[in-house]
Amino acid sequence: MSDVPVNLSGQGLPETVLPPLPDSVARALAAAAALDDAGERRAAMTDVAASAPRTLEAWAYLGELARDPVEAYAYFRVGYHRGLDQLRAAGWRGSGYVRWRAHSNQGFLRSLHGLQRTAAAIGESDEAERCAEFLVQLDPSGPWTDG
Repeated sequence: MSDVPVNLSGQGLPETVLPPLPDSVARALAAAAALDDAGERRAAMTDVAASAPRTLEAWAYLGELARDPVEAYAYFRVGYHRGLDQLRAAGWRGSGYVRWRAHSNQGFLRSLHGLQRTAAAIGESDEAERCAEFLVQLDPSGPWTDG
């Protein structure tokens, strides 16, 4: 017999969903993302991040469009930390799910996943491992898992 308590309430871990972007910011982000040229896309994303710095997807895009791992690391770190602030404001208390399936969570999760990858690329293996574990805790079925 296990000493681990069983939760029969059906509640389980709480799930936090970030609020959607304002329509004007979502349009600017979509327009920037649609640009074909990577340099133009990066410049347009920089404009989005500068005009709406709480736009987590802009920071994730900037990390993905970065010219080197250190630049990417910096962008992903900004998206990650701004995302933690937004999660706390949305009621997250340091545990529970932040699922990929909620589109509004994807900028934060992309930033965290990018931070994990770039931390590994620059030799920050402890941070990369912490980020990998955090991603699985937030969403065990996210695109970063094999399952």
